[in-house]
Amino acid sequence: MAAEIHVPELGESVADATVGRWLKQEGEAVKSGEALVELETDKINFEVEAEQDGVLESISKDEGETVNVGEVIGTIGEGAGQPEAEEQEEQPAAEEEQEEQPQAETEQPESESENSGDETSNGHRDLEDGAGRASPSVRKLAQEYEVDLAEVSGSGSGGRITRDDVERLIRDQSRPAAPERAEEPERDGEAQPAPAASEDGRAALEERVRVSRRRQTIAQRLVESQQTAAMLTTFNEVDMRSVMELRKRRKESFQERTGARLGFMSFFAKAAIGALKAFPKVNAELQDSELLLKKYYDIGVAVSTDEGLVVPVIRDADHKSFAEIERGIANLATKAREGKLTLEDLRGGTFTITNGGIFGSLVSTPILTMPQVAILGMHKIQERPVVIDGEVAVRPMMYLALSYDHRVIDGAEAVSFLVRIKELVEDPESLLLEG
Repeated sequence: MAAEIHVPELGESVADATVGRWLKQEGEAVKSGEALVELETDKINFEVEAEQDGVLESISKDEGETVNVGEVIGTIGEGAGQPEAEEQEEQPAAEEEQEEQPQAETEQPESESENSGDETSNGHRDLEDGAGRASPSVRKLAQEYEVDLAEVSGSGSGGRITRDDVERLIRDQSRPAAPERAEEPERDGEAQPAPAASEDGRAALEERVRVSRRRQTIAQRLVESQQTAAMLTTFNEVDMRSVMELRKRRKESFQERTGARLGFMSFFAKAAIGALKAFPKVNAELQDSELLLKKYYDIGVAVSTDEGLVVPVIRDADHKSFAEIERGIANLATKAREGKLTLEDLRGGTFTITNGGIFGSLVSTPILTMPQVAILGMHKIQERPVVIDGEVAVRPMMYLALSYDHRVIDGAEAVSFLVRIKELVEDPESLLLEG
């Protein structure tokens, strides 16, 4: 008896997801606990596992489709791969190499189409030639629009034909031609331009890539932040000499004693907490006509991943030591890059720090992480000449940027907040007192 594959609970306030990619194809044998499909939510990606041994009998939701909690996205049947063998029988006999190389179907679609055309002339057989690479819903869509699946290049895992692939071909086929150019009379002694060939050549150099659910959410929230907040940015610079000398003296003993690497982020996290305590409105949230002042300090740390920026949170950072902050940041960064962050790792956050300096950025204007009202941007450390006590000296300097919501924070308060961070970082021993 077939067992249905359901979309599991996705976490608090998350009602739907997008099918990222199927890790198993129809007809493949699966084992209990084996990952079947990857789902994308606004914040994290996670895998749905098989609940029993058997064969992936059907896939009812394709890559890119939106699914809700509890919805059926496929079925697992009994057996050890029989459906896959049945699909192979539907393939043309001339494609014997497919038994050893199942992906040859994707790599040589033109050859398939020609062989299929030799077998029949009524067109119905042609429509089935890509069936092994498409789910029932995609095959149904292809039949409705009389799309030959053998002519579709699959962009899914293992050359699988997705709904987007079929819809793209439908759009291309329905796009009207432009015969007007061809019908223009030739001019004596002049060669006719060939813009269509140029356009076709450009099209061959273009690639359409599905935007991930997380990337779409990031884009939506960044636009929302720009449209909602009255965002301004103020800048300052900080002399990093004292911190760098302290790290040079202490980093080995620090790592031996705590097991954590002493980086710059813990200094700025501690400095930010000290400044937030001095300027409480920077650690607030605007809710309609009220300002919610938060007396806890959950510091978000922006981490870059292949799918975009995520901001995991160090909770109660004011109660953590330098070593605990460094270990927390390292652990969250590893989980982010391995795609193992949980919703709890990303929930909340009262203030965010982002470090564009690791990519070489000298100065930038970070965008607010709503509903927070401020974000601190760190940048590249660069030796520059500065005037100290009337004399020019070369110092390792870093530009700091504070973007803030002017609806909540006045300019003088934002500048004073950033100056306080500068003072604490330039005198790292004072961070012990602030902590």
